[in-house]
Amino acid sequence: MITTKHYAAALGFAFVAAWIGLGFGAATLCLLGALAGYVAATFLEGGLDMAELQGRLGAARDDLKGVPASPAAPPARPRGRPVVR
Repeated sequence: MITTKHYAAALGFAFVAAWIGLGFGAATLCLLGALAGYVAATFLEGGLDMAELQGRLGAARDDLKGVPASPAAPPARPRGRPVVR
């Protein structure tokens, strides 16, 4: 019986073979194509609920609203030539 680990091993082998034969960029595009095909097949089989996915992403955004994006910026330094006393 083929398990998820077997599929992962085959995908890893195919990625390295494409990397060697075609280059890293082409191998990465192959992975992106495989991912797009997987998502499309999952959606067509009914295994991907877009409303649930949208709800999860919306909840994740709501969780991040209270978190500051970055610490406060330091005060601006005056421009021009420094005055030495």
